[in-house]
Amino acid sequence: MTDIATPNAFVAPDPASTAHATGISDPKMTARNVNVFYGAKQAINDVSIDVDMDNVTAFIGPSGCGKSTFLRTLNRMNDTVASARVSGEIRLDGEDIYASDMDVVQLRARVGMVFQKPNPFPKSIFENVAYGPRIHGLAAAKSELDAIVEKSLRRAGLWDEVKDRLSDSGTALSGGQQQRLCIARAIAVDPEVILMDEPCSALDPIATAKIEELIHELRGRYAMVIVTHNMQQAARVSQKTAFFHLGHLVEYGDTSDIFTNPREERTKDYITGRYG
Repeated sequence: MTDIATPNAFVAPDPASTAHATGISDPKMTARNVNVFYGAKQAINDVSIDVDMDNVTAFIGPSGCGKSTFLRTLNRMNDTVASARVSGEIRLDGEDIYASDMDVVQLRARVGMVFQKPNPFPKSIFENVAYGPRIHGLAAAKSELDAIVEKSLRRAGLWDEVKDRLSDSGTALSGGQQQRLCIARAIAVDPEVILMDEPCSALDPIATAKIEELIHELRGRYAMVIVTHNMQQAARVSQKTAFFHLGHLVEYGDTSDIFTNPREERTKDYITGRYG
């Protein structure tokens, strides 16, 4: 294993210069000096990053580096962990998402999440997609709900495969179809941001290719962040890449630069397979 600089020697990238260097002039989400603790253990150290609408942002790094933990701060999923504590500032369109008056249910509708393992509800395909719009009051009539379900399934690239069996259970679909159903479920509440935590790790190559194609099609419609352990996938689907190591954001920039001309030695070592 390559010798790695100790965390205490790490100097975090400056978010203002990083935003300028990566062409992010009007970020959708901003994180500044974010720290995450699980009890006494610090999992994220002073991370600052911007996420915009025009690019898919990939978080890469070795297992246990903090990329999924940081992703979960962006829609307060860490709130579900009793020992978790988050400090710093995260804003969505300038609004502090950790403010005491923030409605977390509404936040998670605005910042949707797709998990590593497909997790459709034990309901029909239709009800999986209709559930969110129904509880958030987004459809006043059955016809409106039908239209939302169809539009969401179309955007998720699943409509033609399931339109004749919407009453079938979502859990009866293949793994790849289940994951696209979960994406349709996230889309249905008209989010502004979609977070994906290793969405293809449980899928075969054909299903993975469909999810990657879907990410390309959704780009620009939503701000999108994907955590992936697959560097080839990050290179294929993202325009911005953030490299995490030992709870620190080591480097953030254009994906092409991160993979071909990284500024940090640790990034280069990881990209070239010297550790990870």
